[in-house]
Formats: sequence, structure tokens, C-alpha cells
Amino acid sequence: MEIPSEPNLKYYQNFYKKQLLEDTVPFWFPRSIDEEYGGYLLMRDADGSLLDDDKAVWIQGRAAWLLATLCNTVEPKPEWLAGAKKGIDFLRKYCFDTDGRMFFHMNRLGEPIRKRRYFFSETFAVIAFAAYAKASGDEEIANQARQLFGKCLEYATTPGLLVPKFTNTRPAKGIGVPMIMINTAQQLRDTIGDDRCEEWISRWIAEIEKDFVKDDIRCVMEQVSPSGEIMDHFDGRTLNPGHAIEGAWFILHEAKHRQNDPHLINLGCRMLDYMWERGWDQEYGGILYFRDVYNRPVQEYWHDMKFWWPQNETIIATLLAYLMTGNPKYADWHQQVHDYAYAHFHDREHGEWFGYLHRDGRLSSSIKGNLFKGPFHLPRQEWYCWQVLNQYLK
Repeated sequence: MEIPSEPNLKYYQNFYKKQLLEDTVPFWFPRSIDEEYGGYLLMRDADGSLLDDDKAVWIQGRAAWLLATLCNTVEPKPEWLAGAKKGIDFLRKYCFDTDGRMFFHMNRLGEPIRKRRYFFSETFAVIAFAAYAKASGDEEIANQARQLFGKCLEYATTPGLLVPKFTNTRPAKGIGVPMIMINTAQQLRDTIGDDRCEEWISRWIAEIEKDFVKDDIRCVMEQVSPSGEIMDHFDGRTLNPGHAIEGAWFILHEAKHRQNDPHLINLGCRMLDYMWERGWDQEYGGILYFRDVYNRPVQEYWHDMKFWWPQNETIIATLLAYLMTGNPKYADWHQQVHDYAYAHFHDREHGEWFGYLHRDGRLSSSIKGNLFKGPFHLPRQEWYCWQVLNQYLK
């Protein structure tokens, strides 16, 4: 493949803008805004019809973040700001338990159904509150974003503060906490600011590099022992290529923020390289869901499916790696994953993407929204790629 020239990048710039504003966002809004009870009704079928009126707290925060971010970076449309406020108000009114922790799953009215052991609902609320505070100028919500980030720091660093999922027989830690906290801190810093962010981002990146990136076997682990050793059991061996590649672009984003820090560029690109090698399906295309670090069988039966979000994260990571290094390999990878994803996941009739494919690209389900899928990974990908190309092509 030839190295993409400026017109090729211009094509991607226009493509992502058009997809975001004319296809993805209009699938969700305004129809998903719950004018009666607040928040968003996001559990939808291919044609946008409602499958369930429950509300996932993760996705309430993510959707509010998206609308507020569009206000901040694209255009201060009153309907986007009002739509973001619907989610912010729902989160603040209903989604916090009496102990200060957040719920995971609510009914339409805002009554809690389920609470989980970890604090990802809180991280998505932080980025939503911060983006909305910037868009609206609401200092009370800005302060709540910073306070909630402080709670997330406590949850992430205080053993025993949250009820553990496992016993102490085989202690382990996952890459998910440092990864999500890097991105939460980046969003907070880049919207309303917080003096704690830089130091903590550096700490979490250092932890990922020290304990999860295994250069000797060209791999990024999903779970390791507390001191970073590989655990030779099903859970310890299971890799999630899309998740590690998402972490890679968070680190590349940080490198860009730090005047193209060469160490961080190298780290992000190594993570992308290792997990592309392990995750890209050479036969059918697309990023596989799970792999085993030693190429043994994987326990989870959906291991060879294609989920939507790993493709989104790989589209971002490959584009960012190319723009930051000029290495034509990353341009080639970007074109491969872009072409695969938009050919197989995109619904040309109704807009947005399907969430779940079989390995060979056949549709597994027509669903567009559920407890985990909503207006986040795809619109974030299209928004981020468009914005980073705007900066680059200037």
C-alpha cells in the first residue's frame, strides 16, 4: 500500500465528520432523550425501536459526555446542551446510593436494579460532569466532577475500600483500572482542569509499562499478579486485544499532550504492535475479542466473535500512531481496520453500527443498544479521528 498523502487524510477527515454528524449522532438523538423521566432510553434495535426502557448508568454518563463534548468542540447547539443536561440531572438525582457509590443499572423511573463492585459508573460520571461543566459554566457541577474524581482515586488506591470480587487465594490486578483512570484524568484535565491529573496519569502509565507490557513475548496482559507476573490459569492467560489497544491510544494521546514525548510514543506503539499481531484476524479481518497469551484455547465461548468497540479503538490507535510517527505500517493497518469495520458493522439503512458479529462477519444480533453498548465508542472514535485530523491538517 502506498503511504497516504494529504488528500487521503482529507478523505478520512471528511468521512469521520460526516458519519458522526449525519449518521451516528442522529440515530440516537433526539429520540433517545427521555423527556418524561430524564436521562436516555438507549436500548434499541437496528431500526431504532426501543427494546427495553431500563437505563445503564455507564451509558447515561457516556451519552451526556458525548453531547457536552460536541457542544465544547463542534458547535454550542442549544439542543446538545439541553440533551446533556437531561443525562447530568438523571445521574445526580437517581444514580448515587446513600453510601456515595453509584449504581450500575436503573429502571426508567430511576429506581436502582443493580450495583457492581467496581467504580466505572463513577468514572463515566466524572467525564460527563466535567464536559457539561465546561459547556454550561456550571461551577457546582465542576466541583462535583473534581470531588468524584477524588473518590475514584480513593477506590483505585485503597485496598478493601470496595468489596472484592475474589478471595485472597490468588490475588490479581487488571489493566482496566489504570487505563480508565488515565482517560478519566485526561478528560478532566482537558475540560475544567485539576492539578492532580498530570502526576496520576504518569503513575498509571508507569504501572502499565512495568507490570502489563511484556516485551519479551510481545504482549500486553489484561490481568497479572500484584507484582506483575503472568498467572498460568484461564483468567490470567486471557488477553483482550481491543482493550490493550484502547490503552495504547490513551498513552499516544498523552504523548501528544506532552509535546510528542518520545518515550510515550514508543510505549503506545509497542502496545499497538503487540496486540495487532495477536488480535487481528488474518483470515476474516477485524479484531478478535479474546486470545490466550500462549495460544491455548480460551475459556470464554465468544472469544472469536467481533464486537464493535475493539474496532473503534483500533481505528483511533492506528490513525494516531501514523500521524505521530509517519510509519506507513500504521496507515496500512488503519485502512484495513477502517475498511473492515465500516463494511461489516455499519448499518447503511438505519445508521449507527451493529454491536456483535460472528467471526466470519455474519450478523449475530441486530441490537444497537443494551447495558453496555450505546452512543460512546463509535461516536467517540469518529469525533476523535475527525478532531485529530483537523489539528494535523492545519
